[in-house]
Amino acid sequence: MAYRYADWGIVWWVEDFISLSQAQEQQLNADIEKLKQWHCSTELPRYRAWLSNIDNDLASGKPTSEAVGRLQDQLVSFFPPLMQGITPIAINLLSSLSDEQVRELAGNMEDNHRELEEEFLAGNAETIAQARAERTIERAERWLGNLNDSQQTIVKNWSESRTGQTKIWLEGRRNWQKALLEALENRRAPGFEQEISELINNPEAGRGDAYAQRMDESMEAMSSLIQDLLHASQPSQLDHLAQRTSELNGDFKALTCKPGPEVAMQSNQ
Repeated sequence: MAYRYADWGIVWWVEDFISLSQAQEQQLNADIEKLKQWHCSTELPRYRAWLSNIDNDLASGKPTSEAVGRLQDQLVSFFPPLMQGITPIAINLLSSLSDEQVRELAGNMEDNHRELEEEFLAGNAETIAQARAERTIERAERWLGNLNDSQQTIVKNWSESRTGQTKIWLEGRRNWQKALLEALENRRAPGFEQEISELINNPEAGRGDAYAQRMDESMEAMSSLIQDLLHASQPSQLDHLAQRTSELNGDFKALTCKPGPEVAMQSNQ
C-alpha cells in the first residue's frame, strides 16, 4: 500500500517543509509519476533478483561472511540509480522556489533537526546506546523473529561500540542542509543544477569528512553485525527470514509494472 501511494506520500512529505503552489504541486506530481513508472518497471525486478539471491544462500544453510558482503554490496548498488532519477525532480522543484519558500524550508529544517536531536540525543552515552540497541533489535526481529539471548547481547555490544555515531549522523545531516540552503541562494544562476546534482548523488561530500569516515566504518560494522546475528541464529529464525524474503518478493512481483513509453524508449537506445 505504501508503494502504491508513494506519489501522494512524497508530496505530503515535501509539503511538511514547503507550502507548494498549485503549479508546483502539479509539476511535482507529474515528475513523480514518471519516476514511479521507471522504478516499478526497471528497479523492482532488480530487487526481486536480490531477494532470490538471499533465498538461494539460505537454502544452503547460514550465509557465509562472503555472501553477506556480496548481498550488502548489491543492496547499496540500488541507491545510485534512484538518486539519479530523483535529481531532475529536485532541480525542477528547487529552482522554482520563491524567497519566502526558501525561508520556510530553512525554518522547517531547523525545527525538524531540533526534534531529531531531542529524540536521538536525549540522555547520556549509555542511554543513547541502549535506545540504539532497542531500535536495532526491533528491526532485526522483523526478519528473524524474536532474537535469542546471544543475539541480543551481540546487538548490545555492537550498539555500545558505535558511540558518537548518532551525533555524527546529525551533524552530517545539518552540514548537508546548510549546503543545500547556500545553493538555493543561487538557484537562478548558472551551475545551480550541477550543485544540486552533486548534493544528491554525492551527499557525503556535503556532510563532511567525519561523516564520510564514520559511514565507511558503519558499513563494515553493519556487515559484521549481520554476520554475527546469522551465525548465532536458530533454524526457525532462518525459516522466518526465508518466509519474509519470499513474501516481500511476492509483493514486488505484484507491484512490478510494464515500462511506459519513455522508459521503453530509453531501454532500446
